[in-house]
Amino acid sequence: MRSKARKFVLPLYLLLGACMPVAPTNDTATRAASPASMGADSALPPMKSFSVPRPQAPVSSNSDMARDFLDLAFTLESGRPLPILTRFEGPITVRVSGPAPVSLTPDLNRLLHRLRNEAGINISMTGNAQANINVQAVSRADIRKALPSAACFVVPNVSSLKEYMAARRTKQTSWSQLKKRERLTIFLPADAAPQEVRDCLHEELAQAIGPLNDLYRLPDSVFNDDNVHTVLTGFDMMILRAYYDPSLSTGMTRSQVADRLPSIFARINPRGQGGTPKRLAKTPRIWIDAVQTALGPGANPAQRRQAATEALKVASAMGWSDHRRAFSHYAMGRLLQSVDPAAAQDHFVLAQRYFGNAPETALHRAYVASQLAAYAISAGRADDALYLLQAHLDTAMVHENAALLATLMMLRAEALDLAGRPTEARSVRLDSLGWARYGFGSDWAVRAKLREVGSLNPARRRLGAL
Repeated sequence: MRSKARKFVLPLYLLLGACMPVAPTNDTATRAASPASMGADSALPPMKSFSVPRPQAPVSSNSDMARDFLDLAFTLESGRPLPILTRFEGPITVRVSGPAPVSLTPDLNRLLHRLRNEAGINISMTGNAQANINVQAVSRADIRKALPSAACFVVPNVSSLKEYMAARRTKQTSWSQLKKRERLTIFLPADAAPQEVRDCLHEELAQAIGPLNDLYRLPDSVFNDDNVHTVLTGFDMMILRAYYDPSLSTGMTRSQVADRLPSIFARINPRGQGGTPKRLAKTPRIWIDAVQTALGPGANPAQRRQAATEALKVASAMGWSDHRRAFSHYAMGRLLQSVDPAAAQDHFVLAQRYFGNAPETALHRAYVASQLAAYAISAGRADDALYLLQAHLDTAMVHENAALLATLMMLRAEALDLAGRPTEARSVRLDSLGWARYGFGSDWAVRAKLREVGSLNPARRRLGAL
């Protein structure tokens, strides 16, 4: 295994041509790059950013959390088992190198603060070149040269991209042969939108210090290849708190860790003691491959629809009624949008139904709502669109997803215009732009999003004013 990386995936927040993103799996976990690059000057309102985190406590039972911990910590994404637990022992230091975008250091400081306070990890910034973790900003082009399907990645035992290129495919950079964690480098795209950089930072730093696997069965976690969650959740912080519990240490086997987990979670997550275990079935490789073919790069439209059909068949055969069944319908809806919009909407409705009303799928429902609201606006149903959107703006805010928040606000502005409320529409649209600058980056990307959303409005289409 060469690296842990966030896979190249389609952005979550695009509308009629978008989906919840997924990509092919190997032993990497990559993150899709934003279509935007940063601009120096702007005629748009100032960029907004999130301040106080609002993480939600995990809702899983401690029995489920112990099982999830073991599967995350002792297996690679390829399914290859890991013989021992590895982590940093002692204080962890982090430094930034390369041409870092202005948003990187504030976002990194916020993340380190959360790791200290929510996960109890002794981690801090340093200017020392011998830091345990080097966060290196490089160009997206350089990242693609190293890993064509990745937007960012983390590698053990290297300090630069040049060193990684020389040592890749060797024992030095193999996670499966790692015996202890001492020195790692995270490679982030310096020329991506601020949210893209931050999202990469959250997942890559979490995997640099913690579990290396991703599990589709986790609805409320960054450790999931569906990439719905982009900042570390309450579940993730609880997993990392357990990962760095004093009763665990590098070199312990799966059975040794398993023996200690019940007492660890009883102590750090007492509310999970009385929870009823869900024991969601493991996700079969055939479903994973089908979803990744449907939504990842490399397949033609017919192959994507065939793969989405296969994913739905597997979900039905497995008897699933959880978020994976919903995700299967979402994928199918995404792929039918251009050829059968009515059928696509039926699948989005089914996706929303299977996502249910549980707090851990609130963010999923917000994505589906953006699709359904887009259809309502394009059909001239302003009141339906406003109803569909109203519950999800705060969800996007809680989960610190500026791209989704800006998209929902732009949709709301179009619905208000369509409803004959232009003053409110202008205010909401203006407010969306600061979030869009964080979520999409450059001015041209923000304006492209405005045009995309505006094109849904039938009144604009009639007037030819997009």
